[in-house]
Amino acid sequence: MSPGGRAGKSQGPKGLRARRKEPQGLRQALRAVPGRLQGPQAYLQSPKPPVTQRELHPRLQRRIVMASTKEETKSSGSIFDSMYPYRNRLETHAVLPPKGRSREEILQELETIIKEEDKKWESGRSSGTTYHGGREHYGFLNRVFGLFSHVNLLQRDLWPSGTKFEAEIVSMTAHMLHGECVKEHSPQDEVCGVVTSGGSESILMAMLAYRERGRAEKGITAPEMIAPVTIHPAFSKGAHYFGIRLIRVPVGKDFLADVEAIRSSITGNTVALAASAGNYPHGLIDPIEELSEIALRHDLGFHVDGCLGGFLLPWIEKLGYDVPPFDFRLPGVTSISCDTHKYGYALKGTSVLLYRNKRLRRYQYFCQTDWPGGLYASPTAAGSRSGGLTAATWAAMVAMGEEGYLEAARAIMKAADTIKRGVATIPEIRIAGNPTFCIALMSDVVDIYHVNDFLASRGWRLNGLQLPAGEHLCVTLPQTQPGVAEKFVEDLREAVEYAKNPPQPQAFSGAVYGLSGSVSGQATLQELLYSWLDASYEL
Repeated sequence: MSPGGRAGKSQGPKGLRARRKEPQGLRQALRAVPGRLQGPQAYLQSPKPPVTQRELHPRLQRRIVMASTKEETKSSGSIFDSMYPYRNRLETHAVLPPKGRSREEILQELETIIKEEDKKWESGRSSGTTYHGGREHYGFLNRVFGLFSHVNLLQRDLWPSGTKFEAEIVSMTAHMLHGECVKEHSPQDEVCGVVTSGGSESILMAMLAYRERGRAEKGITAPEMIAPVTIHPAFSKGAHYFGIRLIRVPVGKDFLADVEAIRSSITGNTVALAASAGNYPHGLIDPIEELSEIALRHDLGFHVDGCLGGFLLPWIEKLGYDVPPFDFRLPGVTSISCDTHKYGYALKGTSVLLYRNKRLRRYQYFCQTDWPGGLYASPTAAGSRSGGLTAATWAAMVAMGEEGYLEAARAIMKAADTIKRGVATIPEIRIAGNPTFCIALMSDVVDIYHVNDFLASRGWRLNGLQLPAGEHLCVTLPQTQPGVAEKFVEDLREAVEYAKNPPQPQAFSGAVYGLSGSVSGQATLQELLYSWLDASYEL
């Protein structure tokens, strides 16, 4: 049956058919790029070969190329127009105002902005992004932040509270991830860590530590790290920053890291392995136990990226779900990144990086003893850091407690289980692997990007995947609202019917992904994304 309940050609949701006309449809497709190309690329064989650049509509190719120019970015009708909803509504401050505006006026304007923007996630139709969503919870954290907003953690003599907060954040996180188990393998070890600005910085600092350890202890000057292609792009960023060769190996048909491929990639220059718990594209936990044994046997560092699942998987396991060990219970795991600003329910801008021992942690430190300005030392990439964020993170953790985290995990898994059961009744859709809370949808029958188009028209904001094509819904507390999970399954069922006979052959949300199938297409995509970054700083 069609979404309208009648047999025959699916008309799709109101407005979708009209988008066949250019440039409206093209603009919508390209506007979706920044939010839908976050996931790492998993080099698997797709049921159908990826669309090449030549197969895309010529006008689409031209619009993509035009998007890399400043004129296109600023022109009326630009594909980047949706980035500037306040251009003609609110005053633009290109220079400082001659006289300061009143605080009341400023607050009124900001409240108007945030009320509009929060509507996009409050309904529970946005994948990931907002992990708690409770106004009372955020109000409490904002109050804590305000108490310490003026604090600079670099000056611990003035504000020793920073030491209390960060040490306790690290200790609580280490305990959650079985840090006490390291002494069973090596009595002199003791899990330690740092608080960073987010998952990317945690990953970068771990990579720096492994590079420095390889140089200091093994004389490695051309360091290499090995990880599955599903690993977060922060690893590629770190490799670029620090001169590390990142060897990204294929995943298997189960979308998990290929243990033998990783083993065979080890050389004398390998400083560390990396894997995910769970990975961003598909929400799956790599075979970390097997990789731990390999790392131990070869005396390699082994980083587990738990940025997404680190603060949820331990509680899911306590609820009785099958969660393979991924933490310090495994003797080969030497570091773990774990985001407090995701399922730790803290404010955005904090993460925890744990190490198996203090010796390894010291490799990420920086100090300078011969600076005319005095002695300088910092534990992470940042110098000055806000004490407000650290205090709010500490407050979130002690306010939630084990009971609060368990309750949240139970609600999230109830919603995720409802969605997975519903998807199982839709034969055209399959779930990648056996995920817990992050559910990746694929299809061998319909174009999954057409499915995504329909869902977008119903207000859903899923994360697009590629290589192979897919989309995922990362379940957070907003999805636990009554009826949200059931509504998603209902809309997904209609979306499949729409995708069986869509009004246009090229799905809007998948138009740009086709470019990744060729070298020249990838170069064009890079220019497009750089242009989007440029556009992010245009007035």
